Amino acid sequence: MTEQTRVPAGVDPSMPSSARVYNYLLDGKDHFEIDRAVAARLLEAAPDTRLVAKASRRFLLGAVRHMAESGVRQFLDLGAGIPASPSVHEVAQEVHPGARTVYVDYDPVVKLHNEALLADGKDVASLQADVRDPAGILQAPEVTGLVDFSEPVGVLLVGVLHFVTDEEDPAGIVRAFRDRMAPGSHLLLSHAMAESDPGAKARLLASTAGSPAQPVFRTHEQVLALFDGFDLVEPGLVPVQDWRPDLEEPPTGMRFDGGLGRVDR
Repeated sequence: MTEQTRVPAGVDPSMPSSARVYNYLLDGKDHFEIDRAVAARLLEAAPDTRLVAKASRRFLLGAVRHMAESGVRQFLDLGAGIPASPSVHEVAQEVHPGARTVYVDYDPVVKLHNEALLADGKDVASLQADVRDPAGILQAPEVTGLVDFSEPVGVLLVGVLHFVTDEEDPAGIVRAFRDRMAPGSHLLLSHAMAESDPGAKARLLASTAGSPAQPVFRTHEQVLALFDGFDLVEPGLVPVQDWRPDLEEPPTGMRFDGGLGRVDR
């Protein structure tokens, strides 16, 4: 299948997508030339970006397993990106065969791939929506049909909120979901950190200027504040490669911290 035949209606292949750039960094196959060009600039600016992307993926899957083993049987993956295996629903259903997952992303290419992947899937749905519209997500039939907010739910915001500006109120987005979450629910979140190596951070920002793939770097204190109303699970908010590490990995110049918060009341 050629690149052009894989372009869904309404998609501009000359505009990069953070989901497709991330897919490239994970050695996936679902990206356009513009996404590869952005990824190349990222890797030139911060050569360990691919290492961080892969560590972030392990963080996501490890935390999903932890949530499932803690009794969570339904998951809302916000900014899910292009599907890769093992996926959130696959890991969750290894623990609970009836676990339910809704994947949410604004990118129509993600929607296309999710529909193909999930055509025969049970207890899984895909929704094209923007995380900046939590009310619309919470009211969507794809969500209301699978997620019961009177029961524990895992809400995933992995590598998402650093693409949300201060004016777009990332704390308000988290709060909208927190207000619906029952005791026993969890929030999984990771974010690009202001404490990254200054040189690498400056080069990355310069390389992505004007691109949807340009992150907003926030401090440890600012990201920690996004967990307001949650009790952090050990080891707290730490670099993603340090959260329940299963591999010996070197520190990276680009720092992405992740944490898992629990609703206990």
